Amino acid sequence: MYCFKKLKLSSDFRRIYGRGEALVSPAFVAYALKNRTNNIRLGITVTKKIGGAVERNRAKRVLTAAFAEIVGKLPSGYDFVLVARTRLLKLKSNDVATLLEKDFRKAGIIKNDA
Repeated sequence: MYCFKKLKLSSDFRRIYGRGEALVSPAFVAYALKNRTNNIRLGITVTKKIGGAVERNRAKRVLTAAFAEIVGKLPSGYDFVLVARTRLLKLKSNDVATLLEKDFRKAGIIKNDA
C-alpha cells in the first residue's frame, strides 16, 4: 500500500521542473519541491527514448516500488517527480531505492539523525 498521491496535471509537473531541486543519478533524475499540503505526491515521467511500452512500464513500476520503499523516511509536504533514464532498466527496485535515499539525504530532504 502506498502512502502518497499521484501527480497527474501537466501544470504540476512544469512547476516542479521549474522551481524544484534537481537530483541527478545515472538511473534517474529526481525533482523535489515543497508543497503547501501535508501530502507526499509523486509524478513519474518516462520518454520513448527508454524503449517500447514494455520497457517504459517496467521503468514506471521500478520507480514506484523504489519510492514506496523509502516513503516512510520522507517528511510530508513534498512533491516529487522522477524521470527515468536508460540505465534504470538494468536495476532492481531495491537498488533504485538505495540511490533515491542517498540522493534525498545528500539534498537534506531526509535527515541523517537515524
